[in-house]
Amino acid sequence: MNISTQSDLIARDLAHVWHPCTQMRDHDPANPAMPMIPIRRGNGVWLEDFNGKRYLDSISSWWTNLFGHANPRIGAAIKSQLDQLEHVMLAGFTHEPAIKLSEQLTKLAPAGLTRCFYAENGSAAIEIAAKMSFHFWQNVDKRNKRRFITLTNSYHGETLGALALGNVELYKQIYQPLLMDVISAPSPDCFNREVGETEAAYSHRMIEPMRTLLQQHADEVCAVIVEPLVQCAGNMRMYHPIYLKLLRQACDEFGVHLIADEIAVGFGRTGTLFACEQASIRPDFMCLSKGLTGGFLPLSAVLTTEQIYAAFYAEYTSLRAFLHSHSYTGNPLACTAALATLDIFATEPVIANNQILSEHLRKRTESLKDHLHVVDVRQHGMICAIELIKNKATGEQYDWHERRGLRIYQYGMQHGVLLRPIGNVVYFMPPYVITIDEINLMVDTAVQGINHATCE
Repeated sequence: MNISTQSDLIARDLAHVWHPCTQMRDHDPANPAMPMIPIRRGNGVWLEDFNGKRYLDSISSWWTNLFGHANPRIGAAIKSQLDQLEHVMLAGFTHEPAIKLSEQLTKLAPAGLTRCFYAENGSAAIEIAAKMSFHFWQNVDKRNKRRFITLTNSYHGETLGALALGNVELYKQIYQPLLMDVISAPSPDCFNREVGETEAAYSHRMIEPMRTLLQQHADEVCAVIVEPLVQCAGNMRMYHPIYLKLLRQACDEFGVHLIADEIAVGFGRTGTLFACEQASIRPDFMCLSKGLTGGFLPLSAVLTTEQIYAAFYAEYTSLRAFLHSHSYTGNPLACTAALATLDIFATEPVIANNQILSEHLRKRTESLKDHLHVVDVRQHGMICAIELIKNKATGEQYDWHERRGLRIYQYGMQHGVLLRPIGNVVYFMPPYVITIDEINLMVDTAVQGINHATCE
């Protein structure tokens, strides 16, 4: 039996694997900016490589893992389902995991979201919600409604439709000739508020340009799409819940759908099960993924209303059906993982425990507000971000060519903590099973990494 070694796996990987969101030159073994690290196993918040070194996963492996790697409860549920049914197409067939998951999601979601449509990832969920919104207006004979309003600094995925709906130029610029034309409204990102202005007051001010756009374009707009409370890939910029409430009112006033992209912020990340709860609103579409399966298997869901579902329900010859499909839609194994994840929420005080953990995280990072090169420390629940700056007095930013965030990543990996800054923003989004001591280690390492990266 051949036993794989760290160096062997690295060589085999670099011979064939093209990694996501990566300049592969950074992995060049001759002079790697980011040495490739094969992972052998995971346990709780920890990842372990083939040399036995452990890394604290402070970003939940791209925001997916809720209850720890190799969680035995979720793993056992998947193993049990594996002996019953691995997959069947969800066209003309159904199965209990998909039925039960739909029942539970519609019960947990804001009242009125009664229908579930499944896919495999977040980008697909965004595509589905956008197509459903557009198709709805076609079915009710409002055929001029074919555009979308998005927020500046937003991110909704990287398939072409989802990419068009986002506004982070780093991902979008090169593909602009391929993308549909959308309308951009200024983000309510509270980082940009005036000195002395409250977050709530800023939100009231920033809803006005959105209202103006809705008033001007209501006849041609299908929907407004937002990431509730946190623009995650947009440097973890955050805003106040009152903006969502005001936006819901404006969408109702002008007859436009509201799409809530809860892919990253759902399932307890912001302090409530869904971020929309903090504004007491119900979107017309709610997109879920990432933490939906606890980080075990790919699955996404789009929840919507009976009114929207009814617009597609007709005789076959009307050609009003929603003809969108994915081969693995509603996969039984993934649905089972999601059910096990929801069962943990139902039987354990997850949200209450998160409040304790997030408060400790807040206290541990508060002193960073006085750091010479930290311009902002912000937090919503179990998402905390630290934004670096070269000169606080002048507002001068670090030159992106310097890759200060990469220095922090390198320092973290050397010291056993996975930190993956977005530009000059260091953030924490750990699994909910993290302990107080592990939070202390995570923050201490990040502070040391920031000091290392910002020393001239």
